[in-house]
Amino acid sequence: MKNIRIGIDLGGTQVKFGIFQGEVLADKWEIPTRREDNGSYILRDITDSIENRIKQKNISKEEILGAGIGVPGPMDEKGIVHSCVNLGWGVFSVEEELGKLLNIPVKAGNDANVAALGELWQGGGKGYRDMVMITLGTGVGGGIILDGKIRAGVHGAGGEIGHMSVVYDETEACNCGKKGCLEQVASATGIVRTAAKLLKNSDKPSTLRDIANFTAKDIFDEAKKGDAVATAAVEKLGEYLGIATAHIACVIDPEIFVIGGGVSKAGEVLIRTIKKYYKEKAFKGCTETVFALATLGNDAGIYGAAKLL
Repeated sequence: MKNIRIGIDLGGTQVKFGIFQGEVLADKWEIPTRREDNGSYILRDITDSIENRIKQKNISKEEILGAGIGVPGPMDEKGIVHSCVNLGWGVFSVEEELGKLLNIPVKAGNDANVAALGELWQGGGKGYRDMVMITLGTGVGGGIILDGKIRAGVHGAGGEIGHMSVVYDETEACNCGKKGCLEQVASATGIVRTAAKLLKNSDKPSTLRDIANFTAKDIFDEAKKGDAVATAAVEKLGEYLGIATAHIACVIDPEIFVIGGGVSKAGEVLIRTIKKYYKEKAFKGCTETVFALATLGNDAGIYGAAKLL
């Protein structure tokens, strides 16, 4: 019986792997991502690493259901990547090419969507079928899972939550070229930017003034101690995420929002703040939507990739 699945999380600096026996992560490892020569080595390196690992583990190809891979770029439902700038890739079928190399079935998806699927399967969204995941890191990403399946949209842009417009009087441009994106105010860099503006425009005493190059973690830590400026920055982040999730709920009406990424390490204070503003802004029928923290951390990608099978 084929009960082994391989999950692959392809990143710009590392490729993470997981071997799953049923629903159990039995082994995991990683290798560097070689981006030279427009990423021409990547799929061969992935193949060689998997071949070596299954040989070490005495796993035959007949035991493997297949491999799933999350890729940092827009993917359509046929497993075709549509330009992956960080890797140097153009347009081609990852599923077809990697499948030929490994000689097993391969399924591919966008890395953020795949991580969301992992959280639905074995993480913060376990037990639900309709989920929206929001990742708060250097930027803001997301994934939409409906009826247990990734919904990436026609152009692979489904889940690009970070580029929802939420600040209509913003004067600075986002990395995407637009102005007023959620990413500009709700990412780790966004909350630092908000706090810096508050410090500049306020005479209130704040311990943040004593921290050179303060981080998102510093802001949450000081807010938990009662610092007024840090608290105001956290409230602003929660307000914008409350607006964004309320907009999403009007369209998708998910059972649960799962919040992940580095900023989510702030814990329940983040969930409470988002939910407070969400309840104010959401359509009446959606106000009781569940909010939860992601639980799989950096392993979400390999879990979701394995679940693609």
